[in-house]
Amino acid sequence: MQAIKHNILSIYGEKGKQWLDNLPNLITQLTETYGLSNLKPVNNLSYNYVLTGLQDSKVVILKLGLDIDGFKREAAALMAFSGVGVVEVLIENNGLLLLECAVPGVSLKSYFPENDDEAINITANVIKRLHKARIPSAHAFLHIKDWLTVLDGDLKIPAQTLQKARELRDQLLKTADPDILLHGDLHHDNILKNGEDWVVIDPKGVIGEPTYEVAAFIRNPMPELLTHENVQKIIHNRITRFAKILELSEHRVIDWCFVQAVLSWVWAIEDGCDDTYSKNLTAFFERYTDA
Repeated sequence: MQAIKHNILSIYGEKGKQWLDNLPNLITQLTETYGLSNLKPVNNLSYNYVLTGLQDSKVVILKLGLDIDGFKREAAALMAFSGVGVVEVLIENNGLLLLECAVPGVSLKSYFPENDDEAINITANVIKRLHKARIPSAHAFLHIKDWLTVLDGDLKIPAQTLQKARELRDQLLKTADPDILLHGDLHHDNILKNGEDWVVIDPKGVIGEPTYEVAAFIRNPMPELLTHENVQKIIHNRITRFAKILELSEHRVIDWCFVQAVLSWVWAIEDGCDDTYSKNLTAFFERYTDA
């Protein structure tokens, strides 16, 4: 609970404090409104308050937060991906999401590091399914180029690193494959076991080229990945296997890994969060792109 309190207060200030103070009352109200029971918070809360529980006899997830627009985009993305391997949206209402719960819900993080090759195969198959979804004719999804405009700001990041990220961003966007709907944050904890299959949660819902999608998995789980003694071997294996399975350019995968590492560093700074991992990740991929 300490992590989510810190993050909410860092991002939202007094508004965040009021939301946290009112959280018990809000949960009680929603329990009565939607007929919920046995609500319990999940582990590793970060930016949203997430609980498991029951609605009648159905296992559900109740997700609460202050990023109302983000919740709307998440719900819209889940509905756009419906039928290709995501959890079902039951209710979306101003900072509230009631979702189908994956059971048993074990994430791909449990495969790290011993079964990393299997996790890559599972993720590649998940990506193949997700990328069959069409971009809705009417939507409010951002494009990855919109996210990447933050790199043009006055940032507390070494000038040489920032300039390299900007140049690679421009080159990647200029030479990109046709746009599709992306998850946008497809790391280990967002791929869950559901019966005999795997389903996806927490999509950002963003438009861009397919290669962009694999970088989130490649840089996770954090912080365990960068502290592993075989980190370079693990990341190299991920890059080459994803490129082969999904028919992607290894060079583009590496470049996107670097650009996204810088992007995550910027976001950490903007949110007032610990930027140590993103900073170290950027340094790692900067060396990789120079190799």
